[in-house]
Amino acid sequence: MASILFRNIQTHPILLYPSVLFRRKNGALYCTMKSSSSSTTQTQTATQEKQQNPQTKVSPQTQTKGIDKRIKDYEAIIGIETHVQLSTLTKAFCGCPYNYGAQPNTSICPVCMGLPGALPVLNSKVIEFAVKLGLALNCKLSFNSKFDRKQYFYPDLPKGYQISQFDIPIASNGYVDLDLPVEFGGGHRRFGITRVHMEEDAGKLLHSGNGSFSQVDLNRAGVPLLEIVSEPDMRNGIEAAEYAAEIQRVVRYLGISNGNMQEGSLRCDVNVSIRPIGQSEFGTKVEIKNLNSFSSVNRAIDFEISRQVLLHSQGQGNSIVQETRLWEEVTMRKKEGLSDYRYFPEPDLPEVILKKEYVDSIQNSLPELPEMKRRRYENMGLSMQDVLFLANDINVAKFFDATIAKGADVKLATNWIMGDIAAYMKNEKVSINDIKLSPRELAELIASIKGGTISGKIGKEILFELIEKGGTVKGLIEEKNLVQIVDPAEIEKMVDKVLSENPNQLEQYRAGKTKIQGFFAGQVMKLSKGKANPGLLNKILQQKLNASS
Repeated sequence: MASILFRNIQTHPILLYPSVLFRRKNGALYCTMKSSSSSTTQTQTATQEKQQNPQTKVSPQTQTKGIDKRIKDYEAIIGIETHVQLSTLTKAFCGCPYNYGAQPNTSICPVCMGLPGALPVLNSKVIEFAVKLGLALNCKLSFNSKFDRKQYFYPDLPKGYQISQFDIPIASNGYVDLDLPVEFGGGHRRFGITRVHMEEDAGKLLHSGNGSFSQVDLNRAGVPLLEIVSEPDMRNGIEAAEYAAEIQRVVRYLGISNGNMQEGSLRCDVNVSIRPIGQSEFGTKVEIKNLNSFSSVNRAIDFEISRQVLLHSQGQGNSIVQETRLWEEVTMRKKEGLSDYRYFPEPDLPEVILKKEYVDSIQNSLPELPEMKRRRYENMGLSMQDVLFLANDINVAKFFDATIAKGADVKLATNWIMGDIAAYMKNEKVSINDIKLSPRELAELIASIKGGTISGKIGKEILFELIEKGGTVKGLIEEKNLVQIVDPAEIEKMVDKVLSENPNQLEQYRAGKTKIQGFFAGQVMKLSKGKANPGLLNKILQQKLNASS
C-alpha cells in the first residue's frame, strides 16, 4: 500500500513541495529535495550574516594562546541530552521493523510516512523499557503520563510534528553514580537526571556530495527513543564524557539498547555555558550536536568552553547567543524556545497509566547494574583500575563472574582477563563472546598453574590455544605431555648437565658475576621444554652454584 501511495505522490510532486521530487533508485524510494532559488537566497543571507558578525569567529590557534590563564576565572556549566534508540522488534507506533543499514525506504508504512488517516498504536515494549531505565536511574515514575505533539518542520519529519512527551515525562528527578578513571584523577561523582521521556525518531537525510540536493530515508522514522536529560551538574569535558559512557553501560546492562554510537543508537547533544567563579546566575547556553563518540564529547566541550572564555575576556560576551552549533565554528541554527514547538496533547493516543504491580515486577527483574557491580568488585579487594575495566563491558563482567564462580582466585582471574585475554581481543578485534575459551576452562587453567601441574609459561601457551580452538585444559596437558616436572632428582640431573656444558659461565658466576644465574635457569627450562617447576629449579640451581667446586 505504501508503495502505491508513494507512486501517486510521485505523479504530482508539485502539490506537496515545489522543490521535492520522489524517484526510484536500485529498487528503493527516495525523496529528493533540489536546491531552489529560495534556498540559495537563504544561503546568501546566512553568508552575509556571518560576514556581518566577524567577532564571533575564533580560530583554534588564537583560543589556545594564553587561554589557560583566563579559564581559571570561569566555571563551566554542562548538561547533556542523550537519545537512546530502543532495541524493540518494531517501531514505536506501527508494526514496521527497523534494521540498521537496510536499503532506504524499505521498512516504512503509512503511519511512519505520516500519511493522512494513518493512526499510531503504541508499542507496549516502549513503556516497559522506559520504566526499566527510569528505575535504573533512580527516578520517580509518573504513574499517569501522556504523549504530546512537538511541532517543527524538517524534511525528514514526514508528519510535521514529533510524538514526544512534554510536561509529564514518564520518569524524572533521578541520578546516576559513576567513578572517574584513575588517569583522570579518579573519584566518585553523582550527576542528576532531570527527566526521561519517550518519543519517536525522525528519518534521515542523505546529502549529495556537492550539496545540491538531499535524499530522505524514512526507515528510521518512528523508531522508539528514550531521551535522558541531565541536570547541569558537569564541569568539564571529562565528566561529561564519563557520564555519557555510564548511560551507555546502563542501557546495555538493562538490555534495552545496544548503545552503539557509530550506528546512532546513542546520540549526545551537550549544552555548555560559562560564568565567572562565584556567580550564581547561569550564562547563555550553547548546544553542540552530532557528537558520535565519547572522545568527541570531551574535546568539543573543552573547545566550546575555551571559545566562550575567550569571547568574555575580549568583552564580547554578548555575542554568545542561544544556538545550536556543530563542533568548532559552524552555527547550525538559532535555538528554538518551548513556545516555538507549540506542544499540545497527542489526540490519537491514550494516557499511559502504570499500575504498581507492573512497576514492581519490572523492579524485581532488574539486573545488577554497573554501580552495584563496581561496589561489589571493590569489596573483593580489587583496585579501582581493575574494577572499572571489568564492569565497563557487561559481557566481560559476566565472564569474570562465571570464572570466579568456578572457584578461581579473584586477583588471578582479573590478571588473566585484563592481560593476555584483553590483549588478544584487542589485536584480533573480537569481543569476549567471540573467543572459544570458557570461564570453566580459565578457572581450571588458573588452578593447574597454582597447584603446580603446569608452569605459568606453559599456561600461556595453553591459553591461546583454548582461545582460538577451544578444548579443555586437562585434555591439552595430556595430549601435549605438558605436566610440570616436580621430581627433584630429575631436575637435578638437568641442572648438572647444564653446568657441565657451560664451565666458563660457571667460573664467572663463582667469581662474583651472580646475575648470570638467570642464564643457567633459562638453559634448564629449555632442556625441560618449559616443564621444570620454577621454584624447585631455582632452589636446586642455587645449591649447585654455591657449592664448592
